[in-house]
Amino acid sequence: MIRPLVLPFVLLTAATAAPALAGPGRHDDMMLHVDPGTRIEQRCNARAMGEIGREHKDMRPEEVVAYAFADPKLGDFRHGDAAISAPGAAIRSRQHWYHLSYRCKTSPDGMDVVAFSYTLGAEVPRHDWDAHSLVP
Repeated sequence: MIRPLVLPFVLLTAATAAPALAGPGRHDDMMLHVDPGTRIEQRCNARAMGEIGREHKDMRPEEVVAYAFADPKLGDFRHGDAAISAPGAAIRSRQHWYHLSYRCKTSPDGMDVVAFSYTLGAEVPRHDWDAHSLVP
């Protein structure tokens, strides 16, 4: 049956495109419904891609995996520590993965990044990708 294969693609496309089509603010509204820890990680991953793309002109960041080489550590956002430390992250640029370590603090609701620092490491060898959930 082709229909089950096509339907998830259509739903995924619609879900992905909805924030862009809905205008400014709609994406933020949707983010408020995401688990706070996930929201903090996503905002900080986006900050990592933005800063690395601006500061390293030869890179075009496409994706960050915060848990590639070590589990990230979330602050206790319920008590005002809306932060994440991702010492074993990885970032993909131009179909290559690189080691990344970052620390990030957000506003209490996890919507705005207020402090961010990172260290960009060496390229991850292709033969290590599968073991660390890094896709081509």
